[in-house]
Formats: sequence, structure tokens, C-alpha cells
Amino acid sequence: MGEKTRVGVLALQGDFAAHARALVEVGGEPIEIRRPHQLADVQGLIIPGGESTTLLRLMREYSLDQAVRDFHASGRILYGTCAGLIILAREVTNPPQESLGLLDVGVMRNAYGRQVDSFVDIGMLRVNGGEPIEAEMVFIRAPRIVRVGDGVEVIGERKGEPTLVRQGTIWGGTYHPELSTPLKVHRKFLEEAAATVGRRG
Repeated sequence: MGEKTRVGVLALQGDFAAHARALVEVGGEPIEIRRPHQLADVQGLIIPGGESTTLLRLMREYSLDQAVRDFHASGRILYGTCAGLIILAREVTNPPQESLGLLDVGVMRNAYGRQVDSFVDIGMLRVNGGEPIEAEMVFIRAPRIVRVGDGVEVIGERKGEPTLVRQGTIWGGTYHPELSTPLKVHRKFLEEAAATVGRRG
């Protein structure tokens, strides 16, 4: 067997442990990221759900905001889920807040309501090209993607609304794929993280 693909999970706050378990299940090696130097050893990075203002404050405190920008500039793959999407988005409303601005989408925070309004539904994914496939989607205090910029591809939808998008090596999703079965998104993300190694030389 070859060496496992190492994927970082930002572990400052939020549901990072669930993402780590999902990566193990699909054959990856998760690395919890708490300081910038740890990013040197991973091929992809997941920014999990949690509380976006708290996550962003902690990222700045540990200089991880610039480290994530540098990670993206190196050509490696990023995936923000729920609060992670808010952190990566170019525009954030309800209320407005600062973000890294790396993904050309507009996002509305808490668009589906409070924690008690969380729900599970079936959406459609196109993570492998071709015809869309059904997938379970778990929404917990989820944001909504209200604008999709040029060059951003919608690869997940629910009731006609985008729930998973990608722009180059950046993925952003409104729901929690780490709580879904089977783990279609994590499996595809792991494949693409592995592929970036060759592209970086």
C-alpha cells in the first residue's frame, strides 16, 4: 500500500473531530492544524463548521489567516464547510463580517434559522462529473450561498439552491458532509488532494 494522503483539519474550534473521523474512513490521514508551520506537511485543508467569528479571531491570533492564503497560493486544495465557507467567501451578510475572500461567492449567515431549526434533506451532487447523484445533506445553523461568481462551479444543490461549489482548488459547502453517509464528498476531496502533489512537483 502507498503512503496515505495527509489532509489538515483546522482544529481551533468547531466540529473538526468529525471531519478527522470521516477522512480516516475514506482512507486519508487527518492532521489537526493549530499553528501555521503544520500546514507544510499536508496536501489539503478542511476548515470545519463552528462559529465563524470565533474561528476567524483565533486564526488571526495564531497568524493562520495569512497561512491559509499562502496555502491556497501554493496550489493546494481547500474546503470550507458551513462556518468554513463563511471564512473563505468574498462577501458575507446577515450580519456582514470580514472573511478571507478567497472564494467568489456571497454568503448569508444563519439563513436557515437557529440550531433548533437544523434538518437533514436529500440533495444532488456532481462531484465525479456526469449525471448528478443523490446525497444526504445535514444543515446545522447553515449559511446560504446567495451569489455565485464567474468561474465558480456549482457541484451540489438542494431544491435548486447551491449547497456545494468549487473555484479552482477551493471548495465551499453550506452543509455538513462529515455527518452524512456515505462520505462521497470527503472521498472526492481526498482524491483531489492526492492529485495536487504531482501538480506541485
